[in-house]
Amino acid sequence: MPSLIDFRRRIRSVKNTQQITKAMKMVAAAKLRRAQQQAVQSRPYAHLLGDMLASVAAAGAEDCDHPLLAQRTEKKILLVFLAGEKGLCGAFNGQLFREGQAFLKAHAGKDISFEFVGRKGRDFFRRRKVKEAGEWTNVLVSVKFQTARDLAKKLADGFSAGEYDAVYTIYSEFRSALSQTPIAKRLLPLKPHNEDEQPGMREEFIFAQPAETMLARLLPRYLEIALYQAMLESAASEHASRMTAMDAATRNAGEMVDRLTLTLNRKRQAAITTEIIEVVSGAAAAS
Repeated sequence: MPSLIDFRRRIRSVKNTQQITKAMKMVAAAKLRRAQQQAVQSRPYAHLLGDMLASVAAAGAEDCDHPLLAQRTEKKILLVFLAGEKGLCGAFNGQLFREGQAFLKAHAGKDISFEFVGRKGRDFFRRRKVKEAGEWTNVLVSVKFQTARDLAKKLADGFSAGEYDAVYTIYSEFRSALSQTPIAKRLLPLKPHNEDEQPGMREEFIFAQPAETMLARLLPRYLEIALYQAMLESAASEHASRMTAMDAATRNAGEMVDRLTLTLNRKRQAAITTEIIEVVSGAAAAS
């Protein structure tokens, strides 16, 4: 049976943990505001660049022989897997791991290599002996466009050289502080237009240069922006999930302190009652 001093130590320990989780929540909330602002502000540019690329393709560049548009049978696949840099962020990493395992199952029998962005994804799949093409760690703490540009160049060079027949990415799309959705998306070969989009729905652009020249300039930039947007979405999702998890941990610690305090008071009251009974019984026996 735990003694009163054991309960006091336990309460003190839980309170210390509560202070840590509360501080982590505040730090995550501050980082989330910046990451969310970056992710939301970059979305219009990414969508506009996609519309521009589709308009160029519709202007007569479908026959453009660009290496990033080469359609090949998917035998060798490169998966760019974006996960968290740290833990203590709820189900954020777990959802991405399940999405990655589902991707492996859906593409069973194919040669799949992983390009890891973030520590947690690397550590998880490295224990499962997957084929690793490269890793990018500590890049989601502060997302830089140069990182996305370097990664895009590596992917484009590998795809153009025939090292991979397709390039996919898995990342978490930020929707709100309470909602983050893991998605799998094909990056290469690029599809410069939406097959489901009906004519007249897309804004038309007027270009002075030939469509082939514009397409050759836009395709690499579109790949860079797609990777940069995925990194921003993943970083914002990680901060949001960590803030939510630390908020829940702080509230749970408070509830645990209340329960332990109640139990401590009951035991102390019971001990005092026992002592009073012993004193009264001793006095009665002496008389």
